[in-house]
Amino acid sequence: MPARRPSPRFASAATLAGVLLFTATACNSSPSPEPAKESGPATTWQEPASYAYTLTSTTQVMAGTFRVDVRDGKVTKTVGLDADSRRQVRDLPRKVPTIGELLKTLGRARSEGAATAEADYAADGHPVRITLDWDENAIDDEALYVIDSYRPNQH
Repeated sequence: MPARRPSPRFASAATLAGVLLFTATACNSSPSPEPAKESGPATTWQEPASYAYTLTSTTQVMAGTFRVDVRDGKVTKTVGLDADSRRQVRDLPRKVPTIGELLKTLGRARSEGAATAEADYAADGHPVRITLDWDENAIDDEALYVIDSYRPNQH
């Protein structure tokens, strides 16, 4: 039985598939992701000795909305404002960070070359949103922190 030659239609489909496969492979073989750029102006904000803020966190470790009081660089009071955050305050009372700790985490993500390490800042320089993704190909390592109702305390 003689060998059949592929039809021109089949040959062009195979060629197209090969080109697409090569292109997809080449796109996925980039050396390493560029470190994320900062959104907004660079901050010169200094963490005050005493302040309060509301933190909405969506991470695997900490999810929910929290009212946080800080004094001398330490969280002194945390109130969960929804079911998830109330459970976490009860089970893990020391897990809610200060704004300064969030900024240190952002700095560490940038220095370690995280896929995303961005922050948006208020007019006074304090962060209002921090977005992190350590590895764009990993699941469950993303974090979003929204800082609201920030108020320095006068003592």
